[in-house]
Amino acid sequence: MSEPISRATPARATPAQATPVGATPAPAGERLARRAATLDAGDPLAPVRDRFVLDDDTVYLDGNSLGALSTGVLPRLTDVITREWGHLRIRSWEESGWWTAPERIGDRIAPLVGAGPGQVVVGDSTSVNVFKALVAAVRMAPEDRTEILVDAATFPTDGYIAESAARLTGRTVRPVAAGETAAAAGPRTAAALVNHVDYRTGRLHDLPGITSALHAAGALAVWDLCHSAGALPVSLDADGVDLAVGCTYKYLNGGPGAPAYLYVRRGLQARFDSPLPGWNSHADPFGMAPGYAPGEGAVRGRVGTPEMLSLLALDAALDVWDGVSIADVRAKSLALTDFFLECVAALVPAGRLQSVTPAAHAARGSQVSLRCAGAAGVMRELTARGVVGDFRRPDVLRFGFTPLYTRFADALRAARVLADVLGEATGETHPTEGTP
Repeated sequence: MSEPISRATPARATPAQATPVGATPAPAGERLARRAATLDAGDPLAPVRDRFVLDDDTVYLDGNSLGALSTGVLPRLTDVITREWGHLRIRSWEESGWWTAPERIGDRIAPLVGAGPGQVVVGDSTSVNVFKALVAAVRMAPEDRTEILVDAATFPTDGYIAESAARLTGRTVRPVAAGETAAAAGPRTAAALVNHVDYRTGRLHDLPGITSALHAAGALAVWDLCHSAGALPVSLDADGVDLAVGCTYKYLNGGPGAPAYLYVRRGLQARFDSPLPGWNSHADPFGMAPGYAPGEGAVRGRVGTPEMLSLLALDAALDVWDGVSIADVRAKSLALTDFFLECVAALVPAGRLQSVTPAAHAARGSQVSLRCAGAAGVMRELTARGVVGDFRRPDVLRFGFTPLYTRFADALRAARVLADVLGEATGETHPTEGTP
């Protein structure tokens, strides 16, 4: 449901907004510029921006599709290519730790999703891992549980794979709204595949509550974390999640096509029956036995030879998380999206936009999606003017806020350019004071 963007009350009040009694209020642009400067000056994550390759000519608000390059990736890949591959060659599988990289890097991701060690393995694409997780979940369910619940607004691939998993296991798929999953689960439900954050709207769904309801109904919970991990706290172990998947090229900044990850709760690992039993997950991979015997633990999620270059690029990218508190990330994410919505309300011509992202913090991920007539053309013009977001048909502008490198000044600049583009289309103007 779309929500009107209110001009009445700013999303988040700070002392910097106070106006002395009897003083003339500052124009909107000037007030917002002062607030952006104050918020950036007090940002505990501000130094982390220097860990990324960025330019001040562009406001990059598409980290929910592809995260920025971190400064440590190029030297790491240079060493991998010239020394590990170029000099050591085949010896690097042992001497450089290539063979154990999927589990080792999985253990680096684990704290970002609230998982203990030994439960996350990195490799393959998100789509492949969704297939592994969902089929394995259904195989663990009794045969009389004949349906798979799927988020009706899911990213299309998740839906396609759920249909394939259902055909493979003799089940049927029932699409339901993510928020209705808990109520829809019943004695016929084998498993549910749910997105933690909706990719179109940025709505954050109730992972603990839905997981608990699925378990009460005797079903397993499979979560897609693509738009949440790295942007907000996730507590897979504490919330009892059974299986989860996620990509690493969005908020984890692993690079285009970076390998995804698969979480299998420790208590289920012995029962995890992968539909893709490759030699890398065999108990004795170099025994080359004709029969398959699964390995122990998270290694069961592996299939074939790891994609080493992209896997080790991801390893280097994860260095940016050293010393970073996920609580600080979440606090800044909410503050950024609040401030952006406040700037849009103050600067954009009235009636041109509607937010489809929930106003409530408990239901918001780390993006703002705005419904706009002519959205495709608007986004093209924004990009041409140095504000990079993206567009989803038919009429949604998406702006992803990556707290590790997005500044409050960036949020203001994006709103100002958006106001310019829409104002030019209507002939309206907006305040120009205090442009950062």
